[in-house]
Amino acid sequence: MHGVQTLGDGQALIDTLTRTEGRRAVVVGAGYIGVEMAEALIQRGYDVTVVNRGKEPMSTLDPDMGRLVHEAMTGMGIEMVNDTEVTKILTGEDGRVSAVVTEEAEYPADVVILGVGVRPETELARAAGLPVGEYGGLLTDLAMRVRGHEDIWAGGDCVEVLDLVSGRQRHIALGTHANKHGQVIGSNVGGGYATFPGVVGTAVSKVCDLEIARTGLRERDALAAGLRFVAVTIESTSRAGYYPGAALMTVKMLAERRTGRLLGVQIVGREGAGKRVDVAAVALTAGMTVEQMTALDLGYAPPFSPVWDPILVAARKAVAAVRADAD
Repeated sequence: MHGVQTLGDGQALIDTLTRTEGRRAVVVGAGYIGVEMAEALIQRGYDVTVVNRGKEPMSTLDPDMGRLVHEAMTGMGIEMVNDTEVTKILTGEDGRVSAVVTEEAEYPADVVILGVGVRPETELARAAGLPVGEYGGLLTDLAMRVRGHEDIWAGGDCVEVLDLVSGRQRHIALGTHANKHGQVIGSNVGGGYATFPGVVGTAVSKVCDLEIARTGLRERDALAAGLRFVAVTIESTSRAGYYPGAALMTVKMLAERRTGRLLGVQIVGREGAGKRVDVAAVALTAGMTVEQMTALDLGYAPPFSPVWDPILVAARKAVAAVRADAD
């Protein structure tokens, strides 16, 4: 059984795969790590089962977009078992894993990989009286100094950060944030000046040729923040439809009622889909409305985009939804 938090963990897993004769793999969890491990295993010729306690894979997406990921993974030959909890992992007489057990079934396994996410390990900080937030992460100021403590700094997966869209503190364990935290802390500890203003929650991943991206708020995030919103979904292509290699993508966009402020974007599609989320991330950071987004002067040529980029098509539909909601 393997976790995959470090490079060493990854090498240990590769060593196990090299020694293992059987070709049955079970991945526990269907977040970023889980789907990427499923990809790695199926490319190595394993029969892969993903056991996921959520209703759909990728809980960072809304369920309707997660369903697209589910369908695509099934089409790749990955068995998806959703909405179920692992109760035990069985081992044989040789001490090797032999099966993963849920309340409903037992799944034979020659290798098991855990991709169940992370939580802040802040018990020592809590015991020392340092401020800890709703999600268990340390609370810091803009300079990444622990609040109320001049000489203690914190960053990475153990802190909570400001969500620039909702205005709430969130725990988002991503390497992009941790790297920036380190730069800010290093500058300030060394006598310089730097700040980390917050995030919009941008992430991108893939499983085989399926690209998955998101930024901003999901529907449940917006509801938890007390925001009223409209949600629209469009289908488009990565290139002009007549150009060779044009691939389908689905874009979901959330906008605040009345104001039209962009709240979030999710994208699921093939080649050329994922990095389009960066346009939305910039728009979120700038506090743009969906109507303002429709006027963005994005690059166009048939090999790269339709005349109306999929992000702008979604923005146009969101503008219509906002206006209809106001009538």
